[in-house]
Amino acid sequence: MKKLLFVVLLSGLLVSVAQANEKLWLTDFEAAKKAASEREVPILVDFTGSDWCGWCIRLKDEVFSKDAFIAYAKENLVLLLLDFPMRTELPDALKEQNETLRERYRIRGFPTILLLDAEGEELARTGYRRGGPEAYVEHLQELLRVEKVEE
Repeated sequence: MKKLLFVVLLSGLLVSVAQANEKLWLTDFEAAKKAASEREVPILVDFTGSDWCGWCIRLKDEVFSKDAFIAYAKENLVLLLLDFPMRTELPDALKEQNETLRERYRIRGFPTILLLDAEGEELARTGYRRGGPEAYVEHLQELLRVEKVEE
């Protein structure tokens, strides 16, 4: 009985952590720009094929779902997920927005990660990188430092 209770509680905790992580990621571009403007932070845009792109799945599993990245993102970024799934059907308005943004930013492959300012201007572009969440955060910080120096 104690084992069953433990398993149920652990399952509930894991589901709530996963849901909290999902809530960090916006899917509406205008809402992301507004949040970035209010918080005075850049937008990290993840152009992904969440249910078919192996490198996209690795980036999510190895970086975006880890505490070190989540902690950094909560304080320093607005997260925007622009998904292009093959097996999951998205609402028409979301598909249209994502496709328009894919064309606007000339996205040619997945995953493509953009750092944008609050007006939607591209600051930097990257993708999957090995090394885990700490290395990825360091990479993002370097990209943003370079952008500030160039201003």
